[in-house]
Amino acid sequence: MVRYKNIKIFTGNANPQLASEITDYLGMELSHATVTAFSDGEINLSIGESVRGADCFIIQPTCTPVHNNLMELLIMTDALRRASAKRITAVLPYYGYARQDRKDKARDPITAKLVANLLVEAGADRVLTVDLHARQIQGFFDIPVDHLNAAHLLSEYIKNSMSLEDVMVVSPDIGGVTRARNLAELLQVPLAIVDKRRTQPNVAEVMHLIGEVGGKKAILIDDIVDTGGSLSLAGDKLLEKGAKEVYACCTHAVLSGKAISTLEGSVLKELVVTNTIPLPEEKRIGMIKMISIAPLIGEAIIRIHEDISVSKLFV
Repeated sequence: MVRYKNIKIFTGNANPQLASEITDYLGMELSHATVTAFSDGEINLSIGESVRGADCFIIQPTCTPVHNNLMELLIMTDALRRASAKRITAVLPYYGYARQDRKDKARDPITAKLVANLLVEAGADRVLTVDLHARQIQGFFDIPVDHLNAAHLLSEYIKNSMSLEDVMVVSPDIGGVTRARNLAELLQVPLAIVDKRRTQPNVAEVMHLIGEVGGKKAILIDDIVDTGGSLSLAGDKLLEKGAKEVYACCTHAVLSGKAISTLEGSVLKELVVTNTIPLPEEKRIGMIKMISIAPLIGEAIIRIHEDISVSKLFV
């Protein structure tokens, strides 16, 4: 029996496993859509059921391959709009291009805003996303944005996996202080901050450490782990300053380039990530622990469908 009437959950090829976990949580089946490619590489979409008057959700993180996944999302949104869906919510567990949210130098694009414009123009009525790199991206949309926070899931994992005695949460940069403070408050432990600067994209240099970590188990928290360089450098600095052990948790496991070898050579004891981005077998090393974001997204979908406050999830 379908628990929720007149609701349709679709997915492209970005993270079908997560979409299946979400529909399992909701107690329903994935709606039928096939996304393939023509011989010239253009995307070929077929929606296999009526969506007229339905509340439609498209589960599609815009992770690697970013452009294919983004185009699948835009094309599926357009198709549902033209098929008379009542409402279309673009569910982006990971919002690609979020790090291009401002002009750092002359003639830079603001690609996070461009992606927002494309989604609205394609026909999205609402966006549901998790841990945006910059919270102000919510303001790039002229439609409602529900911004979920994975800190509660991460904090529960930490509470269940270690003693909180001598634990300290550490932000790997000044920009992540709010995120780190949130986790520190959930765990009721102190906070420290690594002061770093970027000399070029994906290259960081640690400058200072704000806070006393001597004799502590340090838990670094960030929204994205990309090359792993920042976490590795921060871990080195924390051990240098007397930390007993260093752990890390990140919502989005981008893990590009030589990230796996960097992490394996780092001082980190464990890296906890969520499944907003699929993790291929070759990247599933022993130190990486993955927890599912599906219950959080599933609960948010229920609340959006039933017009209940999403913010109550974090009270």
